[in-house]
Amino acid sequence: MTRDVSFIALFLFLDWVISPARAMDLPSFTPLNDLGTGLYLDQFQGGLYPGGENRMPTPHHAAGRAFANQVRPRNTAGQLDSDGNYALLSIGMSNTTQEFCSGNSVTGCASYSFVGQAAAHPDVNKNSLVIVNGAKGGKSAAFWDSPNDAEYDRVRDQVLMPMGLSELQVAAAWVKVANPRPENSLPEPTADAYLLVEQIGNIVRSLKDRYPHILQVYLSSRIYAGYSTTTLNPEPYAYESGLAVKWLIEAQINQMAGGTVDPLAGDLNYLNGTAPWLSWGPYLWADGLNPRSDGLIWEPSDFNSDGTHPSIAGREKVGSELLKFFLSDPHSQPWFLSDSAGDFDSDGDVDGRDFLVWQRGGSPTPLSGTELTVWQANYGASTTASANAIPELGSDILLLLIGFVLSSTRLIRH
Repeated sequence: MTRDVSFIALFLFLDWVISPARAMDLPSFTPLNDLGTGLYLDQFQGGLYPGGENRMPTPHHAAGRAFANQVRPRNTAGQLDSDGNYALLSIGMSNTTQEFCSGNSVTGCASYSFVGQAAAHPDVNKNSLVIVNGAKGGKSAAFWDSPNDAEYDRVRDQVLMPMGLSELQVAAAWVKVANPRPENSLPEPTADAYLLVEQIGNIVRSLKDRYPHILQVYLSSRIYAGYSTTTLNPEPYAYESGLAVKWLIEAQINQMAGGTVDPLAGDLNYLNGTAPWLSWGPYLWADGLNPRSDGLIWEPSDFNSDGTHPSIAGREKVGSELLKFFLSDPHSQPWFLSDSAGDFDSDGDVDGRDFLVWQRGGSPTPLSGTELTVWQANYGASTTASANAIPELGSDILLLLIGFVLSSTRLIRH
């Protein structure tokens, strides 16, 4: 009996030592989007954009919209072609490929991944847009920071070409990278976050070199790593990778506003072909089981046994965040949405009747704020002529309806 009790005690102790639950003992960090003008380590301001804001400055927003409207189908020779395509490409490591595709773009991505979810969603452009997984396990930041890196040749030869695409058709990219086994955290001068700023700066310039028609790059940082059982990339490095992304985008915003070239980020001019326009993609970090202001949490079940790579549940969560982002972001909507997006009553146009359908829970994701933004983005579009079309609601009534619904937040499920 004593031996059994001792064995059980030992088992419980070992389970506690290796359990992801020990993340509860880690310092608690405030997600950047909730930190705002507050400071991490009493010196690094939060927010996703300059000034502790989560919304990008107006000039950068306007530039992003202008680039979005320039995305056009091209043939493999890079010539504008209404029968051609444009590609959204993922770049990054194991987590990136698992979340984006969990498979192979050529042979098929898992239904729970971003690509799988996008393929099943009726509002996603299935005509001109091709979503391509270029990320691969083990390919950390150093594998992408030069246009001569072999990974770009792999993407060209083993991914794009088998799909009937060329490098000249890549129009946008989602980039999520990290470094394995970092050793220095902020505020050390050699912190991995500073190295990432330099590396991602080189990556976005490499993307422009390899894909001359790329216009936009969306950046995401790591998901939560507080459950990590290895030294691969634990906290606080996952959290601090968010600061690296913030600083890089801020460097481009400041440079294009007339500032100098950031010494770490390098030249990020998007007007002379040096770099694409940069933006946050979805910000994915949340403090474990502590809900973010928008409700996002990370549970132990969202991870594999190493506490670093996402489980199927975690991959599906990131895939959902990516899909929600691209559907609702005003800088991706012009090329990501289908012509019929927002036509919830399938009558060939997007009008006030579709709003009423949404209000009654008839959109693909009932009563979601994302579907409302989809409807707003495509309002007034007509995909087919309808002899029996019901007249659109007047603009004044339309605005009143939108205002009423947006003020009734209890109706909207995020």
